[in-house]
Amino acid sequence: MSASNRRWRVAAMPSGQLESSHFDLETADRPEVPDGKVMCRVLWISIDAAQRAWFQGATYRAAIQVGDTMPAFSIGQVIESRCDDFAPGDIVTGHLGWQDYAVVDPHDLKRLVHKRPLSNHLSVLGITGLTAYFGLLDVGQAKPGETVVVSGAAGATGTLVGQIAKLHGCRVVGICGSPEKQKWLTSELGFDAAVNYRDDAFRKALKEACPKGIDVYFDNVGGVTLDTALGAMAYRGRVVCCGVVSQYDTSTPVRGARGVPGVLIIKSITMRGFLYTDYAERFDEGLQALQGWLDDGSLTVTEDILEGLEKAPEGLIGVLNGSNVGKRMIHVADPS
Repeated sequence: MSASNRRWRVAAMPSGQLESSHFDLETADRPEVPDGKVMCRVLWISIDAAQRAWFQGATYRAAIQVGDTMPAFSIGQVIESRCDDFAPGDIVTGHLGWQDYAVVDPHDLKRLVHKRPLSNHLSVLGITGLTAYFGLLDVGQAKPGETVVVSGAAGATGTLVGQIAKLHGCRVVGICGSPEKQKWLTSELGFDAAVNYRDDAFRKALKEACPKGIDVYFDNVGGVTLDTALGAMAYRGRVVCCGVVSQYDTSTPVRGARGVPGVLIIKSITMRGFLYTDYAERFDEGLQALQGWLDDGSLTVTEDILEGLEKAPEGLIGVLNGSNVGKRMIHVADPS
């Protein structure tokens, strides 16, 4: 096991689109472990579009600063513990960052008991799956027979939202960014239709795909796509605000959707944001349902895996450009 630690540090703050030059791969001695702390070897790193938003200021976490180790939710293995809560060999989850080794407070870790591949706990059985489950069924209140539209449909959350909606008897339309993704969503994941937001006729195509209007719009991207979807909502439709990926990778975000609150009033539309942590007391419920669908084969897991810590910047930039299909993550190491 190496005595050194590679870590990606923030070298500069982006003023426009994120580039690899905004990061610097540093190699230093492996950190010491103070009393009461735990050292983890990083095994898997979650790559999420929201990581770009952390450069823009404080959100649900502190803003990123130059010199910081790039933060990220990860799966790790305890290799040294100076506390009673964890022992070497334990598999854990926590915010371990883009690095080989992380020294953390034990209160920031959660022991992971796993029966499926570890990667599944960053996708369907992790934050992504819980976000899709509670966002669609609790925030969106999706019901059988309703039309559900999800943007970023070929991404981590979108692929699961669409499938869960189908399992609940909904008609599902995905919004994505290429003909290849349109075909994949309908042929492989069972979406009823898929439309391309890059097409000139996007607004018309969305309305044609939803002739009775949109009952639930699960929004992962914001911007013009949200504006377009609002124009196709059904009476008493629900908009689930999950992400704003179209506005993360820029220093000049566009203004919000037009006509709000007027369009909400006219059609009695509900628009609500949420974080998956809002449902912390119900995580077991969500995980049990997701695990059940995995066990009976009714839920397809799509993971976009890049090999090696050195691929982390490339991985995030690709997510922001829509190059991923499913949940993107970095495989750093295997458990010992």
